[in-house]
Amino acid sequence: MYIELRHLRTIRAVHQAGGLGRAAEMLNMTQSALSHQVAGLEDQAGMELFVRRSKPMTLSAAGIRMLRAAERVLPEIDAMEEEFRSLRAGKTGRLHIAIQCHACFDWLFPVLEQFRHAWPEVDLDIRAGLAFDSFPALAREEVDLVISSNPEPLPGIVANPLFDYAPTFVASSQNPLAAKPLIEAEDLRDQVLITYPVGRDKLDVFTDLLTPAKVEPRGQRQVELTAVILMLVGSNRGVAVLPDWVIRDVRSNADYVTRPLAPGNLTRRLFACTRKEDAARPYMAHFLRLGRSEPVKLQRGG
Repeated sequence: MYIELRHLRTIRAVHQAGGLGRAAEMLNMTQSALSHQVAGLEDQAGMELFVRRSKPMTLSAAGIRMLRAAERVLPEIDAMEEEFRSLRAGKTGRLHIAIQCHACFDWLFPVLEQFRHAWPEVDLDIRAGLAFDSFPALAREEVDLVISSNPEPLPGIVANPLFDYAPTFVASSQNPLAAKPLIEAEDLRDQVLITYPVGRDKLDVFTDLLTPAKVEPRGQRQVELTAVILMLVGSNRGVAVLPDWVIRDVRSNADYVTRPLAPGNLTRRLFACTRKEDAARPYMAHFLRLGRSEPVKLQRGG
């Protein structure tokens, strides 16, 4: 017996309508065509599916069995069709994010809070475990967006610029370097440098300052949380280089000093990397707009 979705829709419609005439209207077909379809279905089943002598038309025992199948299957099909319509319209989708920047959580969470209200049907997640294998994961469609200041050039991947930031030196006001207006690589040779627990190739202080100058700090202490880094810096347990949006709250705190890195105009750019075909999706475009505007408020102390 070969059952098609139209057969299930037919038996549901006749049951709901109580007759072929109204059911044909519901299915947008002629009564003759519907009657022919019902007859063909009964031929396949080898038994009657409807009790035609009753008014309204009722289901036989076999018809009730098929109706139960229709009531299980058709809602799933209808839901899938609606989901596809929403996908075509850009209302639903998936946004799984990998982050190559510990400090990004400071501006990312406010962005995600706005995003989830605007796109409640988009499946949103942060895949922290893929932070250091994120670009291959993006190419394999395991994640949908990678936040990084060092995008990898891979086929089919586009780096969407978000905003520029300044890696900024922060130290205790009791640190000898507090007297300097500009911090050079050599200044950090006698300092304990507090960083996030990531490779040096992902730390601005190394890629832009220390490594080119072939300077090693006296020590390096790795700390997971931004708040703890700032607490240790304020206690003069070390110094740090952090993005300017992170240190907005300590600029006016007498326990800290913030200084630019030599040559004084050092900036980096943060990117949201996506697959090329995803960048124009409505929800992705909205995320990119938020990712360009919200961090600027933090940089300005808003």
